[in-house]
Amino acid sequence: MGMCSPGAGPDSFSSCINDAFDSLLQACSNQSDAFSWLGQEILCLVRYSSKSFGVLSLKPFSRFYNNFYIKNEDQKGFDSVWDRLMTRMITSASSSVRNSSSNSSSPLPLSSSKYYAKDTSVDYYKKELHGRKGSIIMRPSCFFRWELFPFSGVFDNINLQFRPSLAPSLPPSPQRSEADLASKTKTKGKVLGKKIAATVIVVFVAIIVIVVGLAIKRRKRKQDIELPTESVQFDLKIIEAATNNFSEHNKLGEGGFGEVYKGMLMNGTEVAVKRLSKTSGQGEVEFKNEVVVVAKLQHRNLVRLLGFSLHGEEKLLVYEFVPNQSLYYFLFDPSKRVQLNWTVRRNIIVGITRGVLYLHQDSRLKIIHRDLKASNILLDAHMNPKIADFGMAKIFGVDQTVANTARVVGTFGYMPPEYVTHGQFSTKSDVYSFGVLILEIISGRKNSSFYQMDGLVNNLVTYVWRLWENKSLIELVDNGIKEDCKRDEVIRYIHIGMLCVQENPVDRPTLSTIHQMLTNSSVNLLVPRPPGFFFGNGPRSNPLAHGLEPGQSSSKSIPCSVDEATITDVTPR
Repeated sequence: MGMCSPGAGPDSFSSCINDAFDSLLQACSNQSDAFSWLGQEILCLVRYSSKSFGVLSLKPFSRFYNNFYIKNEDQKGFDSVWDRLMTRMITSASSSVRNSSSNSSSPLPLSSSKYYAKDTSVDYYKKELHGRKGSIIMRPSCFFRWELFPFSGVFDNINLQFRPSLAPSLPPSPQRSEADLASKTKTKGKVLGKKIAATVIVVFVAIIVIVVGLAIKRRKRKQDIELPTESVQFDLKIIEAATNNFSEHNKLGEGGFGEVYKGMLMNGTEVAVKRLSKTSGQGEVEFKNEVVVVAKLQHRNLVRLLGFSLHGEEKLLVYEFVPNQSLYYFLFDPSKRVQLNWTVRRNIIVGITRGVLYLHQDSRLKIIHRDLKASNILLDAHMNPKIADFGMAKIFGVDQTVANTARVVGTFGYMPPEYVTHGQFSTKSDVYSFGVLILEIISGRKNSSFYQMDGLVNNLVTYVWRLWENKSLIELVDNGIKEDCKRDEVIRYIHIGMLCVQENPVDRPTLSTIHQMLTNSSVNLLVPRPPGFFFGNGPRSNPLAHGLEPGQSSSKSIPCSVDEATITDVTPR
């Protein structure tokens, strides 16, 4: 399906549709469902799907926003105009017979005006983008944009009279003669006529519908999905039957927090069942509450938690089954690594970024993973990454973004220095782990394989820093992808990885900034500072080891409860 905003000529329409279609072919060639909103001068949509277009679809979605905010003193007036305009537009869109989209504009008590193309993302503005001067939200079924200037050719015929927020008081008018008053009355009549005409135009434009959404007559406000405990709880007998009573034949592997089995439910759905360690100190109510919270987190780059089973000390987590095992299985096996060309590795890096960004920023809870590594990245049938083990949450205060723990849980080599040495963790802890993961994906080598090189104690980040100083970063690239990768692009990705592993957490970029740097080559990169755990020249002991090999999970030697295994910072949005 393809469509454009009103006023688009045949050439503009064709060009925009073709560009949107080409972008889908390049970015989503293996997907059965995809969409692309494109265009500056005009706006167009291309979408294909295996499902009916008549069904409201709000995920996945993309957003772009203005980095500048409305002034504090103007925010109240802005909100007032926003609420009135949204009410008018929702009424207009909902009452339309042909479709349910609308555009409108409104004068502001500022020095400019707001322009909108409306969809169902009004609530998202108030929750996530409040106060920004402009933003774009793109979903499969709809498009939402507001700006302080006209855009996409939708408002070209609108001529709004701007008015300042504070109008100066006017001096008393001098007395006029009757002739002057008669002349003034005629002039006022002409001005009034022009104002009425302008008002009619604004109202007319407000009810003109642009085809930027699908034919859905009523829009429902987005609500959080409430999952009662009963809806995600499985009977133990069902899980035992699905896994053939946890047989060795069904066993997929064993992680730091329990064994994992493949199962098949009675309806034919394949699942992965994690049998948690019985040393967990959680109570039954706490366990159920945390599972229900995590089950609400849904993103294409997260392994979905379907439910749980609880019977005495037996605690089971039921996940969607991901067929292609983990990134570790492919990346560090020479015979399987050939399946990971540069395009696949780049998509894996970007996909992981999106998943972690969702956990940090876009989900209804803020979540810190604390154990990002290759074995916790599963690959689906199309080699798309899905982050695993972001499970059991601990709820902290609303404004808490950094926490301390006396029990270090994670994998040595992926953990940042402030976490290993002081037990401090934040979203920047995940950024450090992600940086190590980027460097592993590009090099095709474990971070532990860089120890004891050339008679010196090394680690991966130290090795990369030395390559940076020697201006030879290309030496890090896996020989299997050197021929098919773009040199500038892969060097840029290494550079981004180095920014992630800087020693000072403040210097590390956020996941939203990382996503922009990965997907937009015009974003300038800062010069990286030395990494955490940088080993200088000369042999010395490894401060990370503490009796463990690099890359080994600390949960194997340090007792920990399941709820502390992965997520440690969860704050409601």
